[in-house]
Amino acid sequence: MGILGMMGDSFGCSATGERLVSAARDGDIQEARALLELNPRLARYSTFGIRNSPLHYSAAKGHHEIVSLLIESGVNINLRNCRGQTALMQACLYGHWKVVQILVLFKANIHRRDCFSGATAIHFAALKGHARCIRLLVADYVPSLSEFWKVMRGKSADETKKDAFDAASLRRLINGKSDGGVTPLHLAALHGHTESVQLLLDLGASVSEVTVNDGSTIDLIGSGSTPLHYAACGGSAVCCQLLIAAGANMGAENANGYTPLHVARSWHKSSVEGILSKQPEGRIRILPSPYLCLPLMSIVKIARECGWRKTSASSTCQDPCVICLEVECTVAAEGTEKLTHDALFTPGNIINYCIFK
Repeated sequence: MGILGMMGDSFGCSATGERLVSAARDGDIQEARALLELNPRLARYSTFGIRNSPLHYSAAKGHHEIVSLLIESGVNINLRNCRGQTALMQACLYGHWKVVQILVLFKANIHRRDCFSGATAIHFAALKGHARCIRLLVADYVPSLSEFWKVMRGKSADETKKDAFDAASLRRLINGKSDGGVTPLHLAALHGHTESVQLLLDLGASVSEVTVNDGSTIDLIGSGSTPLHYAACGGSAVCCQLLIAAGANMGAENANGYTPLHVARSWHKSSVEGILSKQPEGRIRILPSPYLCLPLMSIVKIARECGWRKTSASSTCQDPCVICLEVECTVAAEGTEKLTHDALFTPGNIINYCIFK
């Protein structure tokens, strides 16, 4: 084939690749399916210069059906763009939990870090307060135990439950640091995401982790700051109370010699000064995150082994979905065994769950 012929094929591939990018960005499932049937290799196409793939675009926009289609076509699920971000990171950033669910089911790497801040997918989810995404990211670490949060906080006397999962690995994951020593709990506390703060604490997030001056970030609060310093800067009273109840040191000083109270005053967050100026009287009773008392690990395991299908069978269960805690779903597993939510969770406390494929 001559040079002009090869160039023609290259330009043709680029044109259809850009069409797939547009379909992924716009959520045009019919166009995406037609293009991938014509050439499945288009799933691995990336736009010129910025390396954003159709998977990145569909994940960032929340088009979970196209994400599934691309995965079935053989896309590299951990492909990075020019910022070193994976599709999982972008889905977490924008809170598209249906996409996160699919990527987790297909074992996307949750430990990857982006090139600009060293952040993982959990950092991105915590930054924007997407608790559902955080819950999905730890699905392989959190056992289906009704009293899991008691085990993590050392309130369970049942030693057999402590051996049911690797608590040390979960804590390492939750307390992972991006550049500057920032943990997901720092980010959630700074931006006042109370649901995410509560969930991270129940998952084993440390209230004593401090930021560092590594020369890679500009820390306006000051290096050596705890999540409580960050909550004080953000001005969230509830986040401050949650952290204090979890044992945060109100008198801890950062590298500038500032306590959380000093930080609140310097950032003019008068709404939290009263909370940070004196120890609470008595213990603050905090209920566990509703996202923990859910059998998600079992569901994910069955989904991977058996696959899923939607069923039109009517459900008598009125409980919320196990993942999103909002909609009611009727889903069944396909495989050697037919498992519905009615068969999985008995008696009396049946829980529905969403599986999008």
